[in-house]
Amino acid sequence: MKRHISILGSTGSIGTQTLEVIAKHPDLFQVESLAAGSNVNLLLEQIHQFKPKLVSVSNVQLADKVRSECPAGVTILHGEQGLLEVAVGGDSDFLVSAIMGSLGLKPTLAAIKAGKMIGLANKETLVSAGHIVMEAAQRYHVNLIPIDSEHSAIFQCLNGESIKQVNKLIITASGGSFRNQTREQLKHVTVEQALKHPNWSMGAKITIDSATMVNKGLEVIEAHWLFQLDYSQIEVIIHPESIIHSMVEFIDHSVMAQLGTPDMRVPIQYALTYPNRIASPSSQLNLTEIGSLHFRPMDFERYPCLLMAIECGKIGGTASTVFNAANEIAVSRFLNKDIDFLSIESIISEVLNRHQAITKPDLEQIMDADAWARTTAAEIKI
Repeated sequence: MKRHISILGSTGSIGTQTLEVIAKHPDLFQVESLAAGSNVNLLLEQIHQFKPKLVSVSNVQLADKVRSECPAGVTILHGEQGLLEVAVGGDSDFLVSAIMGSLGLKPTLAAIKAGKMIGLANKETLVSAGHIVMEAAQRYHVNLIPIDSEHSAIFQCLNGESIKQVNKLIITASGGSFRNQTREQLKHVTVEQALKHPNWSMGAKITIDSATMVNKGLEVIEAHWLFQLDYSQIEVIIHPESIIHSMVEFIDHSVMAQLGTPDMRVPIQYALTYPNRIASPSSQLNLTEIGSLHFRPMDFERYPCLLMAIECGKIGGTASTVFNAANEIAVSRFLNKDIDFLSIESIISEVLNRHQAITKPDLEQIMDADAWARTTAAEIKI
């Protein structure tokens, strides 16, 4: 039986790779709806290839452009309402939540309440509102299948195991574009250098987050919510080769690891086909060619953003919301060459210093904190 798929963020890195997987297995998947931002040309290509019934873009002008060039019979929407319709409308039974940033929160929640199975690639959904999202998933008996390679690895290692018998999760980090540079050297790095990730092919924002280790901080918070473990049970280590995607240590000190080449199509496909596996387009892992794998402990002085993220996760409430929102604006400012690389962490730190965390926020308070953090991060002078 076919799985009917809707995608939030179809023109982004995860979205395009999801469609690659779907294209190779037309007998297994049907694309029902797509939501994109402003990449209209790519979206139109996707519409012609996959023939969704419903499409959403960011604003009315782009909606008019898409409407004028897409086949008849496709419903074109825009804005937040469009995202919600893509998430819950039509005949889809599986939502890939891959839209970047906090925009994914409301539609993902709506899909959960509609009983859709969720393939979660949007870290910010759990980072900003983990308590609300996980409560909703339990209430509506919805599976959240992680698409991030690290969380997919943990999810796979835990198959058939009891979470009560887990001692700790070990999340691996490549170290990003500047893993071998000192903080002194980081003062002068360029946007172009930061976007050259040594292992993974990802979007601009997540590549910068990898270099600052913000990405790994968000993953720790996400792991806390997904697997319901205390922060003391989540460790991050540097693993430059990105072959072991994460590990689980059990109470008997046995360690299970998931290995594979750095290819996001593997965790994407696993989420789409769960609990089954099918042949993958990725290359096979050849450990004899790799020869050796390396590991080193995390240096929180070198990567202060990771420590800030973990501390925000421990505080809970709106602290992690504000961390995430401040980072999104700081990264945008860096990509626009408004600030230097190290100023990303300075902006995040300053916004957090100005924030009084709300411990158990409702959705409105979360959105207010998110908006406040974005405005504050944009206004800070460096």
